[in-house]
Amino acid sequence: MIDPKGRLSIPAKFRDALAEKFDGDMNLIVVPNGRCLEVHPLKQWEEIEAKLRQSSMFDAQVREISRLYMSLAKEVVVDAVGRVLLPPDSRQQANLDKEVTLLGGGLRFFEVWDRSRFEDYDRAEQHKLPTLFDKLAGLGV
Repeated sequence: MIDPKGRLSIPAKFRDALAEKFDGDMNLIVVPNGRCLEVHPLKQWEEIEAKLRQSSMFDAQVREISRLYMSLAKEVVVDAVGRVLLPPDSRQQANLDKEVTLLGGGLRFFEVWDRSRFEDYDRAEQHKLPTLFDKLAGLGV
């Protein structure tokens, strides 16, 4: 749930996993992706930025990624009680109001979805699950 001041409480299991993997660094990057808000540990985000910098500056798609996606990223910090203040424009771009659902993306990042929007997405995309399981099997999972 997002409180009236725009703060999101990060569940303890997410905080603990982040703290363990990133030596207690609780700086995060939030970036809307068109459906939801992605929340990346700062160190992981810096790795993404470094990989983009290694790409040719003449690659039109890399420039578009920088303009349309990377430029939306904002740094936030987890406070002493496990909350982050989500910037108003990021909340608006991800259509987040009050009721949200957090989805783990492994330890790379997690997503914050508007609850009803995720329920609609989940209902509409459930038919893809058998194909996705085949993909995982192909990856050896």
